[in-house]
Amino acid sequence: MGKGEIHLLKTAHVSKKSVREVEEAINKIEPDIVAVELDIARYKSLKGEDTEISVRDILKGNVFIFLFQMLLSYLQNRIGADLGVEPGAEMKKAIELAEEKDIQVALIDRDIRITMKRLWHQMTLREKLKMMGSLVLGALGFGDQKEVKIDEITEDDTIEMLLSEFEKFSPNAAKVLINERDAYLAANLLREAKKEKKVLGVIGAGHGEGVKHYLKNYEEIPPLKELEKIPKSRKYLRAIGIIIPLSILALFGYLVFAGQPLSVILTAFGYWFLINGSLAAIAALLARAHPLSIATAFSTAWLTSLSPFLAAGWFAGMSEAYIRKPSSQDLKILKDAEKLDELLNNKLFKVILVAAAANVGSILGTFIGAYILLKFAGIDIETLIP
Repeated sequence: MGKGEIHLLKTAHVSKKSVREVEEAINKIEPDIVAVELDIARYKSLKGEDTEISVRDILKGNVFIFLFQMLLSYLQNRIGADLGVEPGAEMKKAIELAEEKDIQVALIDRDIRITMKRLWHQMTLREKLKMMGSLVLGALGFGDQKEVKIDEITEDDTIEMLLSEFEKFSPNAAKVLINERDAYLAANLLREAKKEKKVLGVIGAGHGEGVKHYLKNYEEIPPLKELEKIPKSRKYLRAIGIIIPLSILALFGYLVFAGQPLSVILTAFGYWFLINGSLAAIAALLARAHPLSIATAFSTAWLTSLSPFLAAGWFAGMSEAYIRKPSSQDLKILKDAEKLDELLNNKLFKVILVAAAANVGSILGTFIGAYILLKFAGIDIETLIP
């Protein structure tokens, strides 16, 4: 394993005390390497480097993951603002001191994009709804208002209590956000130590015990390639995404070949069009979309519901992006948002929110519209349910 040394410093990401402890640890230990719980994207963000964005690429991906990440970032920023400290200030201090003293900096955390994708894949629908609901309520100021003494958050008993509560809330989320990253952080700390260097690992307090465990039991660390693998969507979800549109088309085909009058077929299509379009448009309206984006959601929802490769939210989001014209500066402002107005009035956040909302409305419209089509076809849905 080499003759390197690993020293761990457990910090809170929104604590002035942790900033002081970082400075004290670097001066006392005099490490050869300062290893921080950051990936390259968060490192650049802390350094104030601009990040190029492509709204098209964001909308082509899972907008719910991006929305989830931005809400998490906002809540952390708001806590930091209340406490008078910038989130991640202790990591920033560690980097600044390392550069001043010509100490090597190592980034030991997993790419945040991989973590978020693995998180979303692992969580059940119930956990996703519960988590998103809690984040929205928290962003609106209606969350749990229990007082938390941040300067005491690095105490082992406090951390154990917080992690226990988080695991009850979402076991699958805890696995990805905590357990997997414990192993990943430990593996990278061991990698740096193999260089026969003295390593100071600056990590969040929530990872302290887990990282210690893996450092002592390194044979339990999974291969990093496994922890970096981006999971594919589940086969049954892909199947559902294909089966539902085909079933809707089959219902329309049944109405035609069953000899139903043209007026009945047109009425059925009218219901399909209006239900899908109205719910997508209402959702976009609630997201404070531009009228053109609302109209786009309304006019495209009926068609996107018939295709596994299209989404009403993509069209509505692109329309909103054309009008709002978000830039990389909007992404920076969004990452630093501390007030609700800053979040809701951000051009990029508006685009993502409109896209997500239109998708939700269209999904609801698909199921309700399908129910109406079954009625037109004379099929009793109760007979289809075992």
